[in-house]
Amino acid sequence: MKKAFLSYILIFILFVIGLFLFSLNKVEKNNKTIVFWTLQLSSFDKYINNIILEFEKENPDYKIKWIDVPYSEGEKRTLAAILTDNPPDLVNLTPDFTMLLAQKNTLYAIDKENLEQFLPSVTQTLTYNNECFGIPFYATSAVTLYNKQLTNKKISTYHELFDFIPKKNSYSTMINFSENDTLLKILNKYGINSPKLINSEKSIAIYKQLKKMFDSNFIPKESITQSHRDSLEKYMSGQLAYLVTGANFLNMIKENAPQIYENTAVLPQLTGDTNAYDYSLMNFIVPKRAKNKEMALKFALYFTNKDNQLKFAKMTTILPVNKYALDDDYFKFAKNNDLQTQARIISANQLNNLQIPLKNIRNKKELNTISSNYIQEILINNQDVKDALDNFANDWEKL
Repeated sequence: MKKAFLSYILIFILFVIGLFLFSLNKVEKNNKTIVFWTLQLSSFDKYINNIILEFEKENPDYKIKWIDVPYSEGEKRTLAAILTDNPPDLVNLTPDFTMLLAQKNTLYAIDKENLEQFLPSVTQTLTYNNECFGIPFYATSAVTLYNKQLTNKKISTYHELFDFIPKKNSYSTMINFSENDTLLKILNKYGINSPKLINSEKSIAIYKQLKKMFDSNFIPKESITQSHRDSLEKYMSGQLAYLVTGANFLNMIKENAPQIYENTAVLPQLTGDTNAYDYSLMNFIVPKRAKNKEMALKFALYFTNKDNQLKFAKMTTILPVNKYALDDDYFKFAKNNDLQTQARIISANQLNNLQIPLKNIRNKKELNTISSNYIQEILINNQDVKDALDNFANDWEKL
């Protein structure tokens, strides 16, 4: 009797397990899950969840599983996941890391016909070997702030900045030489964008101007080591005449240094010989091993359509990269004349004339480090500019 009872129990357990597995299979068959990663966007959960709900209504056989990843962990987690057999279907990344993954042949190539709603110059940033590996998400483009108590000169180029003589106890600006590719972006605006050009006469002249500003105390000595946050602090304390920075920092200036805010005016981003503007971009990628590549792409395009990009831009200080959203009157006309509105219109207009980014290479971080090392050799150790840039050219060529 006991054995028979145990047999019935075992049969019942197997039956329940079978039902459970059947139901799982049915759910999997009828509700495929698209795993979607973003970078530090949890504060926009209502906006993102609404988009997800709308997409799921239009595509009832699919569910979106949204995971927000801390920005500092995005690259590490993506690299670990993308090499497995079950990576996320859609991931929010930067163009530099996207190109690194594209070079490793780990990304799904996206038909350019699917990207016609975006600015062509932006999708070009996500192209490697004539194939596009990213869906543009949003952009920012810095503007130039100036303190009207320190200057009323409306400059437009870095050469005008080099020639500017600041008032006593103040600086012209603060350029963060050691931060990412700040200096390389300035050089790129003068067409200096390769190892063959880094030691050209034009490049030597720019480095000599920077050396002159440094030795004359027209820029802070801390420019060598400090970040853009430190530059912002110096601007808010009234030490800088000009500051090239993101429009999003205007609100911080308004809250923390209202008197400086009242005396601030906004100009377009400083340019070089190309008269074009640089920008920062965030994008989405679809891993080559993702289970739902086509639906992930469909969701990404839905997430970045005109209406959704416009809503997101109005909630933040970012700029849409969907060309139809960017064409909205919100980015062309001002109902009021406050600084943040001016900055939005100026930075949005800059996206129509973008500087071609520095050519993507495998060792971008190493190049940034080399650039930082040589500007320190020139500014601090007084190495001859021509000799330093000849060495820079050789090191760059090796990369």
